[in-house]
Amino acid sequence: MNQVAFPRTDAHTLADDGDALHFCSTCAFSQVCLAEGMDKAALTDLHVLVEHVGPFHAGEHLFREGDPFEAIAAVRAGTVKTYVIDREGREHVLGFHLPGEIIGLNAIDSEHYPCNAVALDTVMLCRFSFPKIAVLATRLPGLQRQLFRLLSRDIGRAALLAGDWSADQRMAAFLVGLSRRLAARGFSPSRFQLTMARTDIANYLRLAPETVSRVLRRFQQDGLLRVDRREVELLDREAIAALAAPVLRE
Repeated sequence: MNQVAFPRTDAHTLADDGDALHFCSTCAFSQVCLAEGMDKAALTDLHVLVEHVGPFHAGEHLFREGDPFEAIAAVRAGTVKTYVIDREGREHVLGFHLPGEIIGLNAIDSEHYPCNAVALDTVMLCRFSFPKIAVLATRLPGLQRQLFRLLSRDIGRAALLAGDWSADQRMAAFLVGLSRRLAARGFSPSRFQLTMARTDIANYLRLAPETVSRVLRRFQQDGLLRVDRREVELLDREAIAALAAPVLRE
């Protein structure tokens, strides 16, 4: 069966709430809860309510730096960018969050969101009350481990780009990372849309925008990928993965 290219924002995706027993397909916690014998009905009995919010449209903020922290959220559809603004007014992109990924975990310590989160396209969220999910985690060891894994994953991604990597290695790692994250959610690992602007990618990778465009153009000339505006097709995933290997520590 052919895997669909990201993003998929048809009516089914935006309304995928599962049913009385089953979680929606992008739920970040469904496997853990089911492994612990908890279905949606059991969570409702424990008053752990999942609030579906959205749609948010491109440019709308989900939260802003300094807002009180009350909940974490899983992206159900679309792409969310997190960023901060420094004292000189310059934007620093922290990350891009895809369906099934969690935003807000970095607010646990200060009890306020330490960054801004903005929708890059049509975004739907599952909002979890953090106090309630923290109580549930004490009863479900698997859920607690999953929260720790998610925190560790965010820290690991942030650290990857701290090294002295070349522009080619940074871009390859970005593309491989996107490919794998999308594949884990059932999307095509080879064909996807860059829902973020080239300037945002450059900011995130700590490169100049013209460098990002130049690297993508060279990758296309070398037969590694095909680019048509925001559409990307990875033609030689092995070669791109080899370029990315030092950054991804493989």
